[in-house]
Amino acid sequence: MIGMSETTGPEENEVAGALTTPEEWRVFLKRYGELYVKVRADDDELADLLDDDQLEVLDRGGRLELWLGEAPAREDALVASEERLGVRFPPSLRGFFLTSDGWTHIEDYVDGVHSCGRVLWMRDSEAGGRVTDTYDSIPGNEDDVQLFRRSIEIARGEDFWLLDPSDVGPDGEWAAYEFAPKYGNPTKYPSFCALMRSGYESMEEDED
Repeated sequence: MIGMSETTGPEENEVAGALTTPEEWRVFLKRYGELYVKVRADDDELADLLDDDQLEVLDRGGRLELWLGEAPAREDALVASEERLGVRFPPSLRGFFLTSDGWTHIEDYVDGVHSCGRVLWMRDSEAGGRVTDTYDSIPGNEDDVQLFRRSIEIARGEDFWLLDPSDVGPDGEWAAYEFAPKYGNPTKYPSFCALMRSGYESMEEDED
């Protein structure tokens, strides 16, 4: 149901310590992948991700050293994407791409983080343009429509992950949003890193 949205303020989702270097991201993403396999992956997905020996270790409650990401993006590919969009990506997103050029196993209703070459303005994506037009046709959604038109789509599935280059914090990070079209409630985070950490923390809670 589409209607007015209530945007959650950043103070409700504060995540300290943005990850900005490939070294920091690699440590985090290894743990993220390990948690994802233990907490979120169903049997079919596990069969695709792990071999028989790894599945046996997992069944015994052992710890797996996994890398579920992609190869790092080349600096020239990252710069080309920034030039195509007319922006310079915020530090945490740049560090992420230089560690893993995309990510397909996400704790959220998104299919995965786009590779840097597939990042685009929400208004220009097929699904994003359709959602923007639909919201624009209903009075009361003006703030959301403006957000959609100025934001970059960094991940998409049932929901969207968006980054707003017009809302920059003192650390150079762009405001980030998780947006569920069926609920119409963009949730604001202080950075792309905070979005990733939100899913990680949710998995940690379910692991306990």
